[in-house]
Amino acid sequence: MVDDRITDGKRIGQLLASEVTGLERGALGTLSVVDADPDVDPTPGGAFAFGVEADGTRLGEVHVTPETARLTLTEPVTVDVGREDVTVEAADDGAVVVAHSGAAVKALVDVLADRLG
Repeated sequence: MVDDRITDGKRIGQLLASEVTGLERGALGTLSVVDADPDVDPTPGGAFAFGVEADGTRLGEVHVTPETARLTLTEPVTVDVGREDVTVEAADDGAVVVAHSGAAVKALVDVLADRLG
């Protein structure tokens, strides 16, 4: 049996960056990846991989651990993704949405779409 589940944090981050840069519809078309570090080495605490902006406004940053990609949003939001492979952590000035698999990337894109209103 082949295990198709992607659980490498750097790869999950790359998938998210690819999704964000490939979006061309509506408000999602305004999203862009900025300050990307293509050679990022994941760390247990989360190494900075890239920022996400919409029309020049920073919405959040993505940090990668060996097993996850963590989207830290810059403003407080309520996030309910309803997936086992996505967790949400409260932060002082926002929220951290954690993708534990490659499939969870779509949920993070949905979070960004909600953030755009």
